[in-house]
Amino acid sequence: RAHHPRLDSVAAVDARGASIPVRAKHDIRADAGELSYGAARRNGLASRSVRGPTVQRDRKTAAVCYHFSMNENFSGVEAALLEWYIAAGADEAIGDTPVDRFAPRPAPQKPPASPAPRQPAPRQSSSPAPALRSREANEQTARETAAGAATVAELRAVLEAFDGCPLKATATNFVFADGKPGAPLMLVGEAPGAEEDRQGLPFVGPAGRLLDRMLEAIGIGRQEAYISNILPWRPPGNRNPTDSEIAACLPFVERHIELAAPQILILVGGVSAKSLLRSKDGIMRLRGRWLKYRPPEGEPVTARALLHPAYLLRQPAQKRVTWRDLLEIRERLDAN
Repeated sequence: RAHHPRLDSVAAVDARGASIPVRAKHDIRADAGELSYGAARRNGLASRSVRGPTVQRDRKTAAVCYHFSMNENFSGVEAALLEWYIAAGADEAIGDTPVDRFAPRPAPQKPPASPAPRQPAPRQSSSPAPALRSREANEQTARETAAGAATVAELRAVLEAFDGCPLKATATNFVFADGKPGAPLMLVGEAPGAEEDRQGLPFVGPAGRLLDRMLEAIGIGRQEAYISNILPWRPPGNRNPTDSEIAACLPFVERHIELAAPQILILVGGVSAKSLLRSKDGIMRLRGRWLKYRPPEGEPVTARALLHPAYLLRQPAQKRVTWRDLLEIRERLDAN
């Protein structure tokens, strides 16, 4: 601590603004111009506690009060207010000019409105949407279209271009037929499954592989028979086709059978048997006996209902009765 000749007459102020003489001149830091904690405590400007941040706060209070006591214009009220600020922790200056926090703030300026994004113009379809038609009108159109096909190849082309079945919009591929057109044995299933929809061929999934083994067991290869379906497009989720979907495609199936002209027609599954035989009986009542398929035009065709291979995969016990059906089919082919 250093002695300063002016410090003998220096006085500090308390919270009420009264002057307090400093009793020890060596309690003043002449180098920093601050009132020490010891002098502030003896003159009532510091707390009696000497621990923690209170000591630092009281030292600042005493030092700032001493600093402003040297100013003639510094009143007791200002000293009390200053001490209250310091006690509250506001002991550092953050700007050169005061800020009026109660003054009304200017209204915020709204950002300029951005132009609305341009909506793309709707795409114009190159072909007009098909008009809605009744079920009867749709069947009549299908019948006339199918009757105009003179060969199996022409029938395939007109069926692929036909828009009367809504399944066309959801299927991946068009599934027409596989094998040898004009073969003595023609098999007609229900509808393509997931694997058939991917490959565009009928009976190529697990059920199709079982059907291949069933035919090979009676000496018939896949390419020695002719295989098709009631529907050329897969129903979503492998659900059963609706009556309207079957009715829209049935004229093409009937024309397909007429052009293929098989000796024996095998109806694989309940949907195929009930649709082509126009029967309400289930597959269990229709199987096991010889039937007659009667087309709208032409001669009747010998037919046989067969349990679907997909059903046999779920019910292996039914393979025994199916094997008897296959043996009778082989005998009838040999007899012809």
